[in-house]
Amino acid sequence: MNKIRVFVAGACGKMGMETVRTILKEEDMEIVGVSDIQNQGMDIGLILGLASLGIKISGQLTMEYLKEVKADILVDFTNPQSVFTNAKEAIKAGVIPVIGATGLDEQEIAELDEMVKEYHTGVFIAPNFALGALLMMKFARETTRYFSHVDIIEYHHDNKLDAPSGTALKTAEIISTVRKPMIQGHPNEYEKIPGSRGGDMNGIHIHSVRLPGMVAHQEVIFGGHGQTLTIRHDAYTRETYMPGVLLAIRKSLQIKGVIIGLENFLD
Repeated sequence: MNKIRVFVAGACGKMGMETVRTILKEEDMEIVGVSDIQNQGMDIGLILGLASLGIKISGQLTMEYLKEVKADILVDFTNPQSVFTNAKEAIKAGVIPVIGATGLDEQEIAELDEMVKEYHTGVFIAPNFALGALLMMKFARETTRYFSHVDIIEYHHDNKLDAPSGTALKTAEIISTVRKPMIQGHPNEYEKIPGSRGGDMNGIHIHSVRLPGMVAHQEVIFGGHGQTLTIRHDAYTRETYMPGVLLAIRKSLQIKGVIIGLENFLD
């Protein structure tokens, strides 16, 4: 059996390390390379507290290196500043990016879409790899048919760079497929402190909390006459995301074009 050859970018971050640990246990996958701005030149096995794996941590990701290690899939858990460049290098190398890092804007996604058409390959982007988060978004879409007033509050650890989260944006996007743009709250309301009402996407207010002790959490709060309904998802460890990461790696081998959202791979 030919194993899926996986390269992990951002391998020394919390999600990256958990991804490497998980892939090492899979019979149909193997780690062929890793990169990170930290610990360059060191063996990733030693960073994980394991025996030496013979895989050194590289620095900047390049098309040439991806070709050299003959990667099939690039799993990217870097940051908004690196993910776009990494994806372009992967596409040029004939490697399919599976992107878990958030922060890509519409223009960058459009550019990746043009590239994959030119190179006849694909890109997978996951706002969230957790099955519970996908169900939260599905339930939110259904609830919107009955409750049009909604706020989203997302909570993450204080080292997260972008706000709002990709999951919050995806949730608002899904809600907007059912709910027409509208103004919520009193028409004459005003903010004593700018940003107090959160960001606004099609009239949906999105609030971002960044505090130590949190991992990834989100509430979608609907308001109606004399009642509220809250749909909440909590991820307490990085292991939460690993079944989704493995599913994305396996399913992405055959994709063409830009695919956004793990729900596209669910039965």
